[in-house]
Amino acid sequence: MNVNKTSPNLDHDPIALNSFSRGLYIGGVWRPAAGEGWIQVIDPATEVVIASVPDAGLADAATAVDAAASAAESWRETAPRKRSEILRRCFELMVERSETLARLISLENGKALRDARGEVAYAAEFFRWNAEEAVRISGEFGIAPAGGNRIVVDYQPIGVCVLITPWNFPAAMATRKIAPALAAGCTVILKPASETPLTAYALAALYEEGGVPPGVVNVMTTSTPGPVIAAMLADPRVRKLSFTGSTGVGRTLLAEAAKNVISCSMELGGNAPFIVFDDADIDAAIEGLMVAKMRNAGEACTAANRIYVQSGIHDDFAERFARRMAALRVGPGVNADTACGPMITRKAVEKIERLVADAISRGARALCGGRTLAGQGFFYPPTVLVDVSPAADLGCEEIFGPVAPLYRFETEAEVIAAANNTEYGLAAYIYTRDIGRGLRVASKVEAGMIALNRGLVSDPAAPFGGVKQSGLGREGGQHHGIAEFMEAKYIATSF
Repeated sequence: MNVNKTSPNLDHDPIALNSFSRGLYIGGVWRPAAGEGWIQVIDPATEVVIASVPDAGLADAATAVDAAASAAESWRETAPRKRSEILRRCFELMVERSETLARLISLENGKALRDARGEVAYAAEFFRWNAEEAVRISGEFGIAPAGGNRIVVDYQPIGVCVLITPWNFPAAMATRKIAPALAAGCTVILKPASETPLTAYALAALYEEGGVPPGVVNVMTTSTPGPVIAAMLADPRVRKLSFTGSTGVGRTLLAEAAKNVISCSMELGGNAPFIVFDDADIDAAIEGLMVAKMRNAGEACTAANRIYVQSGIHDDFAERFARRMAALRVGPGVNADTACGPMITRKAVEKIERLVADAISRGARALCGGRTLAGQGFFYPPTVLVDVSPAADLGCEEIFGPVAPLYRFETEAEVIAAANNTEYGLAAYIYTRDIGRGLRVASKVEAGMIALNRGLVSDPAAPFGGVKQSGLGREGGQHHGIAEFMEAKYIATSF
């Protein structure tokens, strides 16, 4: 394992000097929080405070809803072509500023710069995709089966939307919600994660430059999300909640939204199985696993958390995979040679420590890693565990880190049962040269997304979402993402 925990000198870096803390972005105006409180943003590689952002309260939440509601009618009536052009301009600006945005993400999130660059490209694509889809929203027209009347179906914007995004993809999780909402004709209030708010505010300035009218997109950070979100959901003008985060928080938000029967989209936790059959191309499977496991250092809901390798190739696969993991360079995300950055917080490292210790206490062996790195920063090394007991906690909890537990299996039926033995059902990965087997297993694995002989499943043009406790609804895709922000209105008529 290569470790370089020394950060480059950022004293004269404009990203480090510009805190992006001009205020909450509400109604097209940068303003302080009503309570004048601030939230500190920590660089997870150094544990140093790099910026502060406003800490919004209930009064700010009410102001944000007022702004979004005031802008709603005008944006709803804006021609689809005009909305499309604005979204396209936001895409172009993100591409132009991609390196600045990537470095900002690496600084506040800790992810490797190469991962941050990939995130910015992915995030920008949601604007381009939805710019193209904004002009293709159509209705339906037909004849009732009895022949007595015509059926007209019109799709209309759902209204003011509250969007809540996590810290692990601070750009992509925001644009994946904002772009389709704006394409549909909705106005939004974004509550980004307190750990990574700088990207959200930087993008808010970009949206303004791209021509998004005041009040259409509002951004507010808060250290008390429970009361603030509850207050917004209690306002009858708010008609949509879209959340990406843990299943536990998702359940709480669903209960809160139910009080006013608010439409909800939920992209929740995952515990993805990665299945490798004896006939798989081992080199391709390891390459795919490096992506599926180590993208964003494992801090992803789609990360491969349970790696099932058929017994005929298990030992060879484990040895070769461990060599690849051990060779990854650990260090601050902003370092050019970093492959695995720090975790987001000390608490995240402590959770990984607990899960690994529990697995080892039940007989697991670490082929590489397995111990927290000393010194400053929230670092944990790439780790491969073998002989992992099915009873170990890391088999049923999201790891959210660079730890890969390997399980040996014998038969197809056995691995399907193991893969489905979880409350989650977001993503799954399958490697086999037998496409018939691959499709057969994919049809039986309980997940909303399956990557067959691929280590990357996400695509703005494909519907993203899970089954079981992994969420409700879909984001992205030809019509799925925009449909989440629209309601069907049926009109019966005859002539």
